[in-house]
Amino acid sequence: MSDLPRKAVTRTAKLAALPLGFAGRATWGLGKRIGGKSAEIVARELQQRTADQLFKVLGELKGGAMKLGQALSVFESALPEEIAGPYRAALTKLQDAAPPMPVRTVHGVLEERLGEDWRELFLEFEDKPSAAASIGQVHRAVWHDGREVAVKVQYPGAGEALLSDLAQLGRFVRLLGPLVPGMDIKPLVTELRDRVSEELDYELEARAQREHAAEFADDPDVVVPDVVHQCDQVLVTEWIDGIPLSEIIAEGTPEERDRAGQLLARFLFSGPSRTGLLHADPHPGNFRLLPGEDGGGPRLGVLDFGTVDRLPGGLPETIGTCLRMTLEGEAEAVYELLCGEGFVKDSIELDPDALLEYLLPIIEPAQVDEFVFTREWIRAQAARIADPRSPAHQLGKRINLPPSYLLIHRVTLSTIGVLCQLNATVRLREELEEWLPGFLPDEPEQREESVPARV
Repeated sequence: MSDLPRKAVTRTAKLAALPLGFAGRATWGLGKRIGGKSAEIVARELQQRTADQLFKVLGELKGGAMKLGQALSVFESALPEEIAGPYRAALTKLQDAAPPMPVRTVHGVLEERLGEDWRELFLEFEDKPSAAASIGQVHRAVWHDGREVAVKVQYPGAGEALLSDLAQLGRFVRLLGPLVPGMDIKPLVTELRDRVSEELDYELEARAQREHAAEFADDPDVVVPDVVHQCDQVLVTEWIDGIPLSEIIAEGTPEERDRAGQLLARFLFSGPSRTGLLHADPHPGNFRLLPGEDGGGPRLGVLDFGTVDRLPGGLPETIGTCLRMTLEGEAEAVYELLCGEGFVKDSIELDPDALLEYLLPIIEPAQVDEFVFTREWIRAQAARIADPRSPAHQLGKRINLPPSYLLIHRVTLSTIGVLCQLNATVRLREELEEWLPGFLPDEPEQREESVPARV
């Protein structure tokens, strides 16, 4: 029944061929330069051809290849425009689409996991998937009680495919590095590999989704569909309609962009405080903009809780405290705090004032009441840190990222990337004051249990 294992050799061959393609294009580029074309034009042509092949292969595969593509997709806003162009359409497509499983395979999984009479559980079931992701695909259906549901069916052999793809990608991660200037892809691939077992476990996903659905059940701004049924390889949840964030990014109105950005920031910072969990897969395919209720503004629908970070006390208070002290210019205190948390190793000595100068541009959105997230802004930040000649690059290489902060860091960067894709105007400081422990001095020990209505 498993189609993916039988295609393992083909998958491996396609992935292994990527470095050869990169090398071939480099040789082609050298010939072009000798032939008289400018280095700038050649570099752009090389980038486009490399992007075309890379994402053609990632788009044809499921598993870790597509997972990496989705993870990279939220960072495209940091790329220079002449490089970002070839990537944007392919990356956006990867957020929502992958080749579907054959219908017979889907029916086989449902029969094996739900029983021979699985069709009796549904009044309707659409064989054509409505969405496909790295380890499973989603079918729209009507549950036997009349509720519209999303049926998530895991690809047979998905675990082996994920591990195989990520192992292959890990072997030539240095070649992938130049595709996203300023970003170290190796830790990203390592982290994705470490979380394979969690994402494959639909019981863990169902538990995380139920906790979010219960907490946000009466929320005026955020909608989390509840879990209807769960078993090995099959997860049934309530269906929600809405405009995918990828469509808002492509053609949304300024009002839609700002609303989606505000709610995305609100969910990022309020989720851990309210549930003890951090939704750790913030690519646009996992969010929808839904109509408001009772005269309220549009709401944010949140999907896919397969990857979460467990934070029983919410986001670490250290983050809020460090952010506040940085804004207040307390260089020595910030330095001591970061040393104590392991961001600066004992063997490293940094100038506190230089560290403050490094941090301030990054946290610019928290310095003002309202901030416009743009591709130009994030590109400037990426260029500042990526330029080997810059002091920021040299200092950044000496800062350590403790393992307990790795996923928080990636989720925060990814969310900022999506905000920049949205070109959203966001009152970020308002969300930090409301939800980030330590950001306000003398913060009360306990927050009020009721969640205030927002506009």
